[in-house]
Amino acid sequence: MPLVDMRDLLRHAHANRYAVGAFDLVDTRMLEGILVGCERAGAPAILSVAESHFRHFDPGPVLAACVAAARRSPLPLAIHLDHGESLESIERGIALGCNGVMLDASHLPFAENVRRTRAAVELAHACGVPVEGELGYVAGAEGEDAELHPGEIVYTSPDEAEAFVARTQVDFLAVSIGTVHGRLRGTPRLDLERLAAIDRRLGIPLVIHGGTGLAAEQYRALAERGVAKINYFTALADAAARTVHAAAREDPQAGLLRLLRDVREAVAAETERACRMFGAAGRAGEALAACRPWREVEHVVLYRPREGLDGAELAAMVEEGRRQLAKVPGVRRVFHGRKVAGRDDWPLGWVIRFASAAVVEAYRDHPLHLAFADGRFRPNAPERLSLDLEEW
Repeated sequence: MPLVDMRDLLRHAHANRYAVGAFDLVDTRMLEGILVGCERAGAPAILSVAESHFRHFDPGPVLAACVAAARRSPLPLAIHLDHGESLESIERGIALGCNGVMLDASHLPFAENVRRTRAAVELAHACGVPVEGELGYVAGAEGEDAELHPGEIVYTSPDEAEAFVARTQVDFLAVSIGTVHGRLRGTPRLDLERLAAIDRRLGIPLVIHGGTGLAAEQYRALAERGVAKINYFTALADAAARTVHAAAREDPQAGLLRLLRDVREAVAAETERACRMFGAAGRAGEALAACRPWREVEHVVLYRPREGLDGAELAAMVEEGRRQLAKVPGVRRVFHGRKVAGRDDWPLGWVIRFASAAVVEAYRDHPLHLAFADGRFRPNAPERLSLDLEEW
């Protein structure tokens, strides 16, 4: 089960001065290409979905595919929500399988960025999930992703970065030191002295957005100065698009499958190239050894309903529980069922999946859980048995 704690993964990269690719994807074809490329490079990776891309796909099925793929991969992998826009986005990302999240309030004034990011940290940390914040602003240049980041670049101040991390308690910080979203125009000028100063002040893994288009020596310079995560999308999207255009030129009557035939390999080749430039190639084994596995928890409650509880009352209670308990942060699935065979000691039960062991305590004390448990469930289920099972 190589799905790993993203804190451990990025701390290992930060300590050993290499960067993990956070490869943004929009479908399972890109997912497969990313995994193939990382396996060829022997590199750890982060499977990333950006909320700014959700207008193009439903994140639920795509994240389910990421979770399934990560669990059967030999590589240490994490799953990340990129550019989350709200607390609701953070909560939903965790529920869908992300074990790392980003709240992007970098376009707002410093105080408001701190307030929103701190709220995201409180929510996510209660679920055991690390948080990336952003300070400064990485603008767009040209290309598919540039329009999502209008305006001018704002460089990250080391003084503000130190204050921001102290006030928000983020685990990772995305900084602006000269990269741009989309395609670079001309030769990028990176403020490496600024980056080194931020790294000395903070001592936590740093993140670069707009990671496409740098030279190999620039990626090495970033990693040497504290960058442990590099977001990478435009080069993957461009590589995929080139294969589609080439197929269409070769055969203007080509069907969909022919047009998409070479996309997976194009994404794999670009991913492998990026992993090697980031210094992550060959690091999978040592990173896996340094990382705690990411384990979900099943909260199981078996019960006998009180005497006289009729079917309509029971159905109403179950429906309320499904609705309300699913709203608790860190809850990924709410299941209620009947025993199908065997002794009838415990005829009914709940199985509630938590994102991690940290959710056990947060769930127990959450107002939505307490309201349902004390107001509806316990009065109707006087005899109960509960336990929490961690994946093993």
